[in-house]
Amino acid sequence: MKERVTEPIRRAVAAYRRSTDLRIRQVPDFRAGAPTASRPTAYYLAPHGSAPSGGVRVIYRHVDLLNELGLPATVVHEKAGFRCAWFANDTAVAAAADVTPGPRDVLVVPEWYGPTLHRAPGEPRLVVFNQRAYDTFDAVPYGTTPAGAPYASPRPSAVLAVSEDNADLLRYAFPEIPVHLTRNVIDDRVFFPASGPRRRRIAYVPHRRQAEREQLLHILRSRGVLRDWELTAISGRTENETADIMRDSAIFLSFSDREGFGLPPAEAMACGSYVVGYPGLAGREFFDAAHCSPVADGDLLALARAVEDACATDAALLAKKGEIASRQVLSRYSPANLREDLTAFYQPLLQGKS
Repeated sequence: MKERVTEPIRRAVAAYRRSTDLRIRQVPDFRAGAPTASRPTAYYLAPHGSAPSGGVRVIYRHVDLLNELGLPATVVHEKAGFRCAWFANDTAVAAAADVTPGPRDVLVVPEWYGPTLHRAPGEPRLVVFNQRAYDTFDAVPYGTTPAGAPYASPRPSAVLAVSEDNADLLRYAFPEIPVHLTRNVIDDRVFFPASGPRRRRIAYVPHRRQAEREQLLHILRSRGVLRDWELTAISGRTENETADIMRDSAIFLSFSDREGFGLPPAEAMACGSYVVGYPGLAGREFFDAAHCSPVADGDLLALARAVEDACATDAALLAKKGEIASRQVLSRYSPANLREDLTAFYQPLLQGKS
């Protein structure tokens, strides 16, 4: 009897969550009429949540760098007066109700809005900024949507991706839509190695693979591995606070799971922390086994052994490997490289070239 009553409640709760999720993932209404800007402009639509979000941080960085390059760009939030406050910025921001994109403009929509992409206005050129390709078809029913959904109608002019892994997947899924890589940036003014010794601290970001993380910590504690080690979950922190914790942590655990890129382990490497864990597929491009400990996806035993090995390694050796990883990551994911990618993609569009 209990199961008979519980199942309808479970279905009702799931349906409510789906409807709530879709409601906050609506592409907002834009004004119709004369374009807001006199010059072709890239408008980056972004959610207005107050919690730290790596994807939104990347959107703000794109807009900042485009404006530095002399290519007009603005972040667009649905909520009037909203601006991200968990990192310092003076990024150009506007409310959707105050923006009228014209036919020469570019509207850049994150993959998060995929289920309602059909609501995008028809005039501006549409570009999808897909920072998590493995969620492309999230909340897009297979049986009731056309082939190519969610990018069937309107069809994007192009898709931007943030890793080679994701770009390959998107090119395979949408062979007729150009896919371009725009490399992520690890800000070396925020994420950089410590000058002195690190604490015997193991840091991690708790929003991925929670159940698996609990299993891992139980295993390590039962073997006595965590004795004399401090565990620190990084949650709800500002960008600078996150970097401070990573910089003071000898080890960082990566629980990446089918990522678009995997910013937390890359940022931890930039801070000189020794990274152990899952690359999350996309992270394979920067998880160099010579300077960190990548583990095959879902291999809990291998992960436990890798953490135990790292905890038993001489602190000076861990620090040396962390510093080498930092140099590699900061060199590869630099503002200069992203400027190069953005220039190659946007200059023809915003200067009226084909």
